[in-house]
Amino acid sequence: MYRYIIKRILLAVVTVFIIAAITFFTMNAIPGGPFASEKAPSPEVQKVLEERYNLDKPVVEQFFIYIGNFLRGDLGVSLKNARSISTIIGESFPVSAKLGGMAALLATVVGVVLGSIAALKRNSFIDRIIVFFTTLFTAVPSFVLATVLLYVFCLALKWVPVWSVENTNYTLPVIALSLYPMAYITRLTKTSMLDALGQDYIRTANAKGVAGYKVIFKHALRNAVIPVITYVGPMLAYIITGSLVVENIFTIGGLGSKFISSINNRDYTMIMGTTMFLAILMVTMNLITDIIYSIVDPRIKLDD
Repeated sequence: MYRYIIKRILLAVVTVFIIAAITFFTMNAIPGGPFASEKAPSPEVQKVLEERYNLDKPVVEQFFIYIGNFLRGDLGVSLKNARSISTIIGESFPVSAKLGGMAALLATVVGVVLGSIAALKRNSFIDRIIVFFTTLFTAVPSFVLATVLLYVFCLALKWVPVWSVENTNYTLPVIALSLYPMAYITRLTKTSMLDALGQDYIRTANAKGVAGYKVIFKHALRNAVIPVITYVGPMLAYIITGSLVVENIFTIGGLGSKFISSINNRDYTMIMGTTMFLAILMVTMNLITDIIYSIVDPRIKLDD
């Protein structure tokens, strides 16, 4: 177990390094720069700024300077407003985490319930309705759903007020983010539940006269939910990192809106800071999921 965890941590470090390298060199390969705008400073001022932020050095040297600062916990400052990247992330991420956490919880609970119902009511009208909507939600991207929800419920029907500092209603953003993973979990649960219901131990339990609800919840659902647990960890990271466009549509001041604005402004340090933060979040959630997976199902042995 411990050797496996160490290997996964080393693999995670390599993964984050590769992501950092790809992001950094791709970002610098695009023509232009953070100080190239309509109101660009004079050449003298721009030269001073480039020297201050090490932008006058070769790209490879810039990269290793950034990695060295990152390893010391220094994410730098924004090239646009001179604020600490760590401070910006600390202020913005709780909003994204709250939004993503609620969406993940809603997707998991509703997905497991609907998947179980679809499996127990296989080939019925209820099953067909669930399959129809899960297929629909799987096919439609979250930013399209977000736009439709915003237009229908905020602008047309005016049932939900538009997001503002005074009104922090998470209902529509949570729904927009949760529909795709909810649909996926529903289908995953249904498949796993049908497989579990066809196993010998379920037939044995029924033959012994075990109560129906015990067979379903204690035996079938417990084993059917294992693949869902495998998906939940990456799903949570995916929802948080995938909320970038949804946050921008609903004008939520989370990390996603900061990341998009940094790309538009060519704010190199902010782009790198948010990318590194989200990459670490993703690989950490995958590692935790693998460990929890082995704890939930003792039959699974992690290879050392």
